[in-house]
Amino acid sequence: MTRNPSKSAACVLGVLWGDEGKGKIIDVLAQDADVVARYGGGHNAGHTLVWRGERLVLHLIPSGILRPQVLNVIGNGVVVDPFHLRNELEGLVAKGVEVRLGTNLLVSERAPLILPLHRALDQVAEHVRGAGRIGTTGRGIGPAYADRANRSGLRVGDLIRPQRLAAGLEHLLAEKNPVLKAFGLPPIEAGPLAEDLLRIGEGLGAAVADTGAVLRRALRDGRRVYFEGAQGVLLDVDHGTYPFVTSSSASSGGVAIGSGVPPAAIQRVVGVVKAYATRVGEGPFPSELADATGERLRVAGREYGSTTGRPRRCGWFDAVACRYSVDVAGITELVVTNLDVLRGFDPIRVAVAYQVAGRRVTEFPAFDLDEVRPEYQDLPGFQEDITGVRRFADLPAAAQRYIETLEGLAGVRVGLISVGPAREQVIWR
Repeated sequence: MTRNPSKSAACVLGVLWGDEGKGKIIDVLAQDADVVARYGGGHNAGHTLVWRGERLVLHLIPSGILRPQVLNVIGNGVVVDPFHLRNELEGLVAKGVEVRLGTNLLVSERAPLILPLHRALDQVAEHVRGAGRIGTTGRGIGPAYADRANRSGLRVGDLIRPQRLAAGLEHLLAEKNPVLKAFGLPPIEAGPLAEDLLRIGEGLGAAVADTGAVLRRALRDGRRVYFEGAQGVLLDVDHGTYPFVTSSSASSGGVAIGSGVPPAAIQRVVGVVKAYATRVGEGPFPSELADATGERLRVAGREYGSTTGRPRRCGWFDAVACRYSVDVAGITELVVTNLDVLRGFDPIRVAVAYQVAGRRVTEFPAFDLDEVRPEYQDLPGFQEDITGVRRFADLPAAAQRYIETLEGLAGVRVGLISVGPAREQVIWR
């Protein structure tokens, strides 16, 4: 990876289960960007940035918002909670971030809306699942995507079209209110909700656009576009650890669907992965460390969800899962984050294969992940503080060897390494 790559379209996504530092990496890459476009997920995703010494968490706004020259686009594949979007915009402006609706921020008119009824239905569904719960954030993501597939949901463009909004709400609530009532929840009144949504639409209207056309024009004009993923490949609704996944296409395949550009436009796929593994919520996690070492990783890496604050489950780097994601998403280069967190761990372990029912497997399985036992390769650790290192050659020999080992196991070059939370704490190779 070079600091000033030729103009191209690149997808930046999480390799495993998300929470891998995509926000910072996109912010770093955006120094050379013209456009940053988010293509999937909702405000269940949280991208953490450090700006002017202050921690910022973005949920819907793309991570290029801190770069004045960048046009930020919320694409049609993103489910948008208009109440949250309003609050997030107000919070950024209050912190001094320059947000110019229609100039440096656009929102797709085709993006599905998350409404209060979706949040209620999401929480009801988790309650009904009981012990089989997925561990969603309860923010209405799944029900909103379900309504999109069912062709009954509202879209951002409806916020500036009162008649369409009123008719759409009437039909949607006729379908959903009986469900809410069956679970003992109060029905939602169309009138007050429509008034609230129209007020948000008045404030947001300048940003509402046919963003697909904007992005296609940017690509034709040779502008540099980064497509920002949410979560990670192993949370992809089709290719992840189903059913413990999100409700959208979190892999690179979601770019075309979620932004309105042709698949051939994506020339680079940048996979962001931690130097170890983490997961939030329920679901299989083969290399998880449910012991003192896992807790030590959690504390050293400050591993708490940026959206929910939930403690993240921690474990060793999983090369089997990484190779799978590289293959599925067509990842062309890797970014390794949080290498500094591994200081003092000796040995550092890497899962290189699985044992499943007495068989050694090196392909990531679709089923029976709870039954796999990882096979590890041990590597020497390092004791030095690397947060101030800016050249790969200046890393401790053990840290260099670790990165080179990950490259060999993943089959993809590591082009950028993060050694701390700040923008400047990166090593370009």
